[in-house]
Amino acid sequence: MASEKQEPVFDLIRNMTKAEKRNFKLYATRLAGNHEAKFLLLFDQLEASEEYDEARILARCPIKKEQLPNMKAHLYRQILTSIRLLNVQHSETMQLREQLDFAQILYDKGLYRQSLKILEKIKDHAYALEDYGLSLEIVNFLEKIYTVSVDREMTGTSDWAYRTVNEICRSVEAVSELSNTAVRVYSLYQKLGYARSQKDVDLIVQYFSPRLEAYAGRVERMNFHEKFNYYRASAWYYYIQHNFVMSYRFSRRWVDLFRANPRMKNVMYDDYIRGCAQILEGLYLMRKYRQFSEWIADLEREFAELGALNNNASYLANRTLLINKINKCFTEGDFSGGLDMVPQVEAFIEKYRRVMSVHYRMLLYYKVACLYFGDGQYRKCIDYLSRITTTKDPQIRRDLQCFARILNLIASYEAGIDYNLDYQIRSVYSFLVKMNDMNAVQQEMLGFLKKLNSIYADDIKDELKALHDRLKPYETHPYERRTFYYLDVLSWLESLKTGKSVAEIIRRKFREEFSL
Repeated sequence: MASEKQEPVFDLIRNMTKAEKRNFKLYATRLAGNHEAKFLLLFDQLEASEEYDEARILARCPIKKEQLPNMKAHLYRQILTSIRLLNVQHSETMQLREQLDFAQILYDKGLYRQSLKILEKIKDHAYALEDYGLSLEIVNFLEKIYTVSVDREMTGTSDWAYRTVNEICRSVEAVSELSNTAVRVYSLYQKLGYARSQKDVDLIVQYFSPRLEAYAGRVERMNFHEKFNYYRASAWYYYIQHNFVMSYRFSRRWVDLFRANPRMKNVMYDDYIRGCAQILEGLYLMRKYRQFSEWIADLEREFAELGALNNNASYLANRTLLINKINKCFTEGDFSGGLDMVPQVEAFIEKYRRVMSVHYRMLLYYKVACLYFGDGQYRKCIDYLSRITTTKDPQIRRDLQCFARILNLIASYEAGIDYNLDYQIRSVYSFLVKMNDMNAVQQEMLGFLKKLNSIYADDIKDELKALHDRLKPYETHPYERRTFYYLDVLSWLESLKTGKSVAEIIRRKFREEFSL
C-alpha cells in the first residue's frame, strides 16, 4: 500500500521540470563518477513512482532500510544544489547571494580587498531590489572588514553603513507591520469568507483600520515594498467588507506598481499575479463584464508570451485563469461551455494537489458543482459538493461549506432525491447554527424547501413568486447579498416558476444587462 505521508524529496522531484531533471542527472553523474550511484538510483525510482512507497523503493534499490533516511537527505541536498546552479542565472536575488558567499570565502582566506570589492559591487543592487535582509548582511559584512582593515579607501564605509542601517530598519518595521496586516486580513477571509453582519464589519474596522490609517498619509514617500504591502492589505481589507469598488482601486494600484517597476515584477512575479487575480475577482463581483473579459484575454496573452514560468508562478497563473474563465461562464450562463473545462480542472488539481491549499481545492470543487447545477446535471453536482461537505476541518472556508450544503439540498430536490429532505434540512440548519452563519436569505430558503413537498401543484407558482419577492430586496443588502455570490437563487426560482432552465434564465439576464 502506497503511503500518504508527505516526503520532502518525493514532493520536490514531482515538482521538477524536465529541464531540471535532465540537468540533475548530468550533475549527479559528474558528481558520482558513474551511473550506479545509489542516490541516483533512488532518484530514478522516486521519479517513476506516482506515490511514495517505501517498501517498493527498498525492494528495487540497493539501499538498506537504515540507510534510506540519510540517502533521501543527501539526494534532497543534491537536487536543490543542481536546481540552484541551473536557475541562478535567471534570478538576481540568487546571484547576489552567490556573490555574498564568494565574498565570505575570500574573507576567510584573508583577502579583504577582494572581498570588499565584491561587496561594494552588490550592495547597491541589493538595496535597489529592496532586499533588506540581504542588505543588512552586506552592511554588517562591510563593517566587519572595516574593523580589521582600516585605510583611507574605507573611511567612508562607516558613515554609509550607519545611514543605511537606519533606513533599512525603518523600512523593515513598516513592511513587517503592513505585511502582517495583509496576511491577517487574508487569513480571516480564508476562515470565514465575507463579513456576515455589521458586527463583523465593526470588528474588522476596529482592528485593521488604525493599522492602515497610520500609513495612508505617507504613501508617496514609501518605497516599493511598503507601497506593495499597503495596497495589498487595503485591497483585502475592503474586499472582506463587500466594498468591491475600493478593493478594486487598491488592486489596480497594486498591479500598476509592478507594471511601473519591471525589475521588481520579474523578481516578485507571483505577487503580481495575485494582484491580477484580485482585480479579476473585483470586476466579476461588480458585474463589469467587458473589462473582466478584456483582463482575462490580456493576462492569457501575457502568460503565454512569458514561456516557462517557475512552478509557483505557473500554478498561480493557471489557477487565476481557470477560476475566472469559469466565472465568465457563470456570467454568460454558458454552463455547458464551462463543463468543457472540468477535465482541465481535474488535471490541474491532480498536478498541484501537493501544493494547493484546501481553500482553493474547495473553491474549484464548488465552482464545478455550480456548473453541473446550471446545466441540470444534479447528481454530478451532488458528487462534487460531497468533496466539500466531507472536509475534515469545518473551520476552513466555513462560508463555502455552508453554501455547499444548501446547494446540495436544492440539487437533491431537483434530482428527485427528496425521500429524506426533512432530515437533510434539519442537518443543514444545525450546521449553519453551529457555524454561526445563518442569515435571512438562508432561513427563507430552508423554510421554503421544508414545505415544498406539501404545496399543492396549483399553488406552487404563487409560492415561488412570494419567495422571489421576499428575497429580491436582499440582492442589494450590504450583508445578506453575500448569498448571491455563491448561488443565483433568484434565477433558480424563476426557472421553477417558468419551466425554463437556469441557464436560459441567466443567458436572458446577461443579454438584457449588457445589451447583447
